[in-house]
Amino acid sequence: MSDVRAEVREWAAENWSLDLTVREWWRRLADARLAMPAWPEPYGRGMSNKDARAVTQELAAAGMIGPPQGVVGAALAGPTLLAHGTPEQQARYLPPLLRGEEAWCQLFSEPGAGSDLPALATRAEKHGEGWVVDGQKVWNSGADVARRGMLLARTDVDRPKYEGITFFVIDMDQAGVEARPLRQMNGEANFCEVFLTGARVDHEDIVGQCNDGWRVARTVMALERAMVAGRPPKGLVQVPSGERAGFLDRTIGEVLERGERRPVFSGNAVPARRLIALARERGVADDPHIRQELARYYTLNETNRYTLLRTAASAKAGRPPGPEASITKLAVSRVCQASRELTFSILGAHGMLDGSDAPYDGSLHTVALASVGVRIGGGTDEIQRNALGERALGLPREPDVDATSPSATSGANPMA
Repeated sequence: MSDVRAEVREWAAENWSLDLTVREWWRRLADARLAMPAWPEPYGRGMSNKDARAVTQELAAAGMIGPPQGVVGAALAGPTLLAHGTPEQQARYLPPLLRGEEAWCQLFSEPGAGSDLPALATRAEKHGEGWVVDGQKVWNSGADVARRGMLLARTDVDRPKYEGITFFVIDMDQAGVEARPLRQMNGEANFCEVFLTGARVDHEDIVGQCNDGWRVARTVMALERAMVAGRPPKGLVQVPSGERAGFLDRTIGEVLERGERRPVFSGNAVPARRLIALARERGVADDPHIRQELARYYTLNETNRYTLLRTAASAKAGRPPGPEASITKLAVSRVCQASRELTFSILGAHGMLDGSDAPYDGSLHTVALASVGVRIGGGTDEIQRNALGERALGLPREPDVDATSPSATSGANPMA
């Protein structure tokens, strides 16, 4: 690994400049195959996950902009296309993602098909050489800035619901697609609802086989659990990718200056050491209850860190995400809940303030209110427990009376 780190440091010293645009920086990363170094050639270098993380750690140590994520493109769409896509699909969609030119979203959940995802009602009907899609999706991260979407749609209503679904890549930049941001209780709008009205998809954009989309979707969901549980190296500057995000043609210097004005606290949880520092700053670090909860919170974060290491070890051995991904997802939910409760305990009465009147301009409140969503995104806590019970512990499956019924609309376990 030392050779990898040395190579990255040397390459970055020659290629990093505050005068570069984000577009040019990402293009250089892609050309050097350092954007996603664990991906196979010609898109990456086929590095081990350990070496690939060393690459981003070196970029983070220098305070550089990290590789483009494309919302869920790098974590979900890219690996799924590498696993199930044709060489033509990979050649078409992976390079723009690696260069940060396109962002992706996930069009799975629906108002009537969340935990019971196989009951989805969005329809795709064959018309000539392509398909016409009608329906509604919801809880779609970054759909308003995405250029591409991973779409699950029903293509055969006469088959059992698991078997009549097809996985498509859909162009979000067309008249038949409308993405409406959803305002969250913390004031942000990270999710959307998407309306599909006569949207078109080419037949060549089916990933896998027609009516076999559930198999592909399971790959995405396994990757999603690992994504929700993961975290980038400390110090890595993350910038939204895609033309619609508006960062590609800004200089790195401008982006870094803008980053200095970002909220003090962000995300879904406050790191343990920062909560300890906050307790000392607020003069409550000696309170017996606060001390006990801080110790509990620190321990919870550390045990989760070790589980993440086990997940990384599985990936290094070439094994797909297993039970440890669901365990980590549940642990992250607990971390976020504990962060919220501990934050308000430390703030005391000041926790009732809002906006600029609140400590740190309310950024602690924004994080605390965002914590609730972690229990839902990436598969609810209840679904994760079902997966662990059935797959890891061998417990009986939940009753699934309509799994073989044509176009059934309820009662399925989406992790089956």
